[in-house]
Amino acid sequence: MAKSKLRVGITGQSGFVGTHLFNALGLLADTYERIPFLDEFFMDITRLNQFVHECDVIVHLAAVNRHEDEQILYETNIRLVNQLIKACEDTKTSPHILFSSSVHENRSNHYGNSKKEGRRLFGAWAKRNNAHFTGLVIPNVFGPFGQPFYNSVVATFCHQITHGETPKIQSDGLVSLIYVGELVYQIIGILEDVHILEAPSFSSFETNIEASSSIRVSQLLVKLASYKDTYMNNGSIPELNNQFDLNLFNTFLSYIDHSKFFPFSLTAHSDTRGLFVETMKLNSGGQISFSSTRPGITRGNHFHTRKAERFAVIKGKAKIELRRIGSSEKLSFILDGNTPSFVDMPVWYTHNITNIGSEDLYTLFWINEHYDEEDPDTYFEVV
Repeated sequence: MAKSKLRVGITGQSGFVGTHLFNALGLLADTYERIPFLDEFFMDITRLNQFVHECDVIVHLAAVNRHEDEQILYETNIRLVNQLIKACEDTKTSPHILFSSSVHENRSNHYGNSKKEGRRLFGAWAKRNNAHFTGLVIPNVFGPFGQPFYNSVVATFCHQITHGETPKIQSDGLVSLIYVGELVYQIIGILEDVHILEAPSFSSFETNIEASSSIRVSQLLVKLASYKDTYMNNGSIPELNNQFDLNLFNTFLSYIDHSKFFPFSLTAHSDTRGLFVETMKLNSGGQISFSSTRPGITRGNHFHTRKAERFAVIKGKAKIELRRIGSSEKLSFILDGNTPSFVDMPVWYTHNITNIGSEDLYTLFWINEHYDEEDPDTYFEVV
């Protein structure tokens, strides 16, 4: 008998981690059914109860990370936990709850205390109701689309550097980090085990999510500033020799205003022999490929979750379109081989290239990736 899909709801679905988790589960539609959540459900008991009733698993991410009044931060986070618990008890449902706590639990600040108390409240609920609860103790998370001055120092520095601002180091400590994609797939690994647990029965687990990298704040700033000089000022690809550097570069790219930055014009040198153009200056490895595309033909309509990729038009006329997954806003760029230029593809942006000229289109592609070749990265969705 085929196993039924696991129905997963994510409070804080529209937030930083929630967006990435929701999108990643969408790539696994044969296994998981996503139960949509809106922040306003916490203001509407009927809709919150209906949401809870439809879920086999709830990943509780909704929380306030920063607030000028720390007491309000603490009270809000506890209120959200208690509202979710009450909805479960009112509807007599016992979804497996995964709760995102933080390494700040051990720092005795209001945010950490709200996470520690939230984990205690969920554990008590699970025991009372013969339910399953998993508390995730998570390090600092970084990645594309994080909110500057809110989610992480990486988000703040990336925003400031790409917008001409000058970052300041408040404390040059060692920061332990995990990339949001790595966190998401650890959460999905926990979801894979949920079908194994039998209900009704009580279980309460604490899962410490290990950081995948650590770096001093000053070193982080130096690295990101070098990305601006190497990439934004000169169009060159910086050193991407390990997974952390690639993840950080993809994060950096997400803060650039693509509508203004691309297409990036390349310097052409011409003489009696013809034209010479440097399309890519690499400080790291990768794969360079070439394509010809007949008039009217479109390539692509897919997106990547980890790859850094460049399209450089060297002959013919092309239209490149991008759209961030989950958004309806479309970016469109016209490139002409007579004035060579490129567009780089951010992760989680579906993209295509169409030959809009009357002759064959010639395009160079560059990809840098660090991951298991058997682990898929390309997914199709029409721009």
